[in-house]
Amino acid sequence: MICIRSNTLNPAFNIATEEFLLKNMEEDCFYLYVNNQSIIVGRHQNSLAEINTSYVKENNIDVVRRLSGGGAVFHDPGNLNFSFIMQEKNNETEGFKKYTQPILDVLIALGVDAKFEGRNDLTIEGKKFSGNAKCTFKGKVLQHGTLLFSSKLPDLSKALKVNPLKFQDKAVKSVRSRVTNISEHLNVPITLNELENSIIKYVRNIYTSSEIYEFSISDTLAINKLVEEKYSQWDWNFGSSPQYNFTKGIRTKGGHVEIKMDVQKGIIMQIKIFGDFFNTRDVAELENLLTGMPHNRKQIQEMLTSIELESYMENVTPNDFLGVMF
Repeated sequence: MICIRSNTLNPAFNIATEEFLLKNMEEDCFYLYVNNQSIIVGRHQNSLAEINTSYVKENNIDVVRRLSGGGAVFHDPGNLNFSFIMQEKNNETEGFKKYTQPILDVLIALGVDAKFEGRNDLTIEGKKFSGNAKCTFKGKVLQHGTLLFSSKLPDLSKALKVNPLKFQDKAVKSVRSRVTNISEHLNVPITLNELENSIIKYVRNIYTSSEIYEFSISDTLAINKLVEEKYSQWDWNFGSSPQYNFTKGIRTKGGHVEIKMDVQKGIIMQIKIFGDFFNTRDVAELENLLTGMPHNRKQIQEMLTSIELESYMENVTPNDFLGVMF
């Protein structure tokens, strides 16, 4: 086994690294990383339905889709993430317990009453501190999990808070649980870095032939290529969302504005605009302009700068309109 510790807080790079290790490394791998504030959404989720878009935009929070299924998770520098990328015999992957047990062992040794509960959660006193997910590729399994250590839980709540009335779809939904930080349950305080050291030491004791691995220049170039072509792209992070219907209404100076949309693979297939605003041009023209566009805030904002929105909706600003689109 090779053990790798990330030296970047870039979520797109760290998530891309997991794919690189899964698909390119013959050896079993253990990977530890910490991300800047970000939301990591599951492979089969509607990204927009999982996030508080205004809060995410205001706080420059990255949204990155991962390879594995499951629900959306909030990352920040108080959250440690671990990944096992392992060969599995006969392509039959075991349950989540196998690769979460080393984490439990370390925490129990530190005096924390941590347990495996449900399908894929680690808890302390009934509160979740770790969610885990997995995917497979050619006889290998990638299982990874979060470890809330000193995460800013109010930020987590705000970033993942979304209006349930906006979306009607069949995408996988995140289940919100009561959460806690590991640091709140330690008898003797330690730092996140010390926890990381304890985990990697324990894993290396289990897998006695393990060694610390540093990425080569070619490794880094390959990962950066994945970042550039996939994990930093709207098409992957948002456009890969399953089909969904979106409905939202807001009150503006010009009156009430409501939008209903059908979105497929991130593209607006149908859109209807309703409201009690006044106009001098037919709103159907605006609907036609929006049909076929990505449900992408930046691109729609650019389109709005090229038209006279006032002629379609008196006293409704572009910011108002973006507010009802997202």
